[in-house]
This record gives sequence, structure tokens and C-alpha cells, in this order.
Amino acid sequence: RNPSFSVKCRIGANMVWQAEKDGILTKGKEIVDATSGNTGIALAYVAAAHGYKITLTMPETMSTERKRLLRGLGVNLVLTEGSKGMKGAISKAEEIVASDPNRYVILKQFENPANPAIHQQTTGPEIWNATEGKVDVIVAGVGTGGTITGISRYIKQDQGKQIISVAVEPKESPVITQTLNGEEVKPGPHKIQGIGAGFIPKNLDLSLIDRVEQVSSEEAIATARRITA
Repeated sequence: RNPSFSVKCRIGANMVWQAEKDGILTKGKEIVDATSGNTGIALAYVAAAHGYKITLTMPETMSTERKRLLRGLGVNLVLTEGSKGMKGAISKAEEIVASDPNRYVILKQFENPANPAIHQQTTGPEIWNATEGKVDVIVAGVGTGGTITGISRYIKQDQGKQIISVAVEPKESPVITQTLNGEEVKPGPHKIQGIGAGFIPKNLDLSLIDRVEQVSSEEAIATARRITA
């Protein structure tokens, strides 16, 4: 169920399915979105399966492996200035679509409701069933916010169980913590790819977040290396 080997497979498929259902994405149209990697890889798989061309924008600071894989999957990859982060990639995607709105369809993973919806419909129920409802804490890194929002909605709202939902963000760019504390939001550069976009995504329902954990880039990298050693 995750052919491109990440949780983003689900949102890639559902955003395309929903756009087709709504009549927004039709034959001859080209998919556009901003990505740091995994959603783009998922969208590339779905685009190929459905016969769509796809253009993705990505900060130039993302890994060489992701860039090569996306190009290998047939993506027209447009790199954006690394210092502008995901906001820069999003702006470029919007610019591309504005240049020919009859040709391009932007999916907007950070605010597309089809993103958290698929986790509420599938990921949440799978976790619930696998644990026989004996789940107390959900921990998820926050990129678009779709995973933690969708799972939390299913367990807290649909099943009525008050679990603890823990959002993980980069220590160098603690925008969720700052927002919840009513502080000035000051995003910063970090090395954890896939989370910490530097802003609060519309798909992140802060009312569902019970706790925030901050992880430094060094800690994340060291842990990843230890796991794969």
C-alpha cells in the first residue's frame, strides 16, 4: 500500500484521486507541486500510473539521491534557492501554474484537505486495528501536518479516545512551539529533510496537538546512522 516506500504514498494518491473526482485534473493537464522529496516521489508514481506529466519544485538543498530519483521517475524538477526553504519552492510552483493555468494543476500538499483525510480514512484505522484500540500516544514528525492531524482525528474524534498526540519538529526551527506559546515565529535552517517547513501548514490542526518535541539536526542524523549501522 506504500509503493514508493513512505507514508506520503497515500496523500499522493488521494490528492490526485480527489482532483480527478472534482474535475480539476483531467486528461492533458500537468501536475505541479512543491516537495522536499517523499510527496514528490509518491506523486511521480501516481502521475505515471494515470498518464500525467508532472513538474515539481524543490529547494536545491535537498539530497542528491532525491533529485536523481525524481528525475529518474520522469519528473520535470525545478530547483529553488535553498535559503528560501519550502516557502520558496511553493512560490515557484504557484508561479509556474500562474504562467499557464489551463495547462497546470497545483495540488498544494500543505493545505489540500485530501492529505489529512486519507490518514483519517486509512492510517488511523490501521493503527487502531493493529493495536486493538490500545493506543495511548501518537508521535509524528510534522511536514505538512497531514499524518498527525488525520490519525489524531480518527482516534480522538471518530473513536472517541483521548490519546496524546506528539508533534516532532526541528530544534533549530521550532515554529510549532513558538506558535503554541504565543511567541514570535522565527524559522531557522536545519538539516532534517521532510519536516520543519518553517511555517504552520494549514493541514496541521493545532487543536489536536498535546505536546511538541524538538529534535536537533545532529541528534536526528546520529540516530538515523545508528539505526542503519
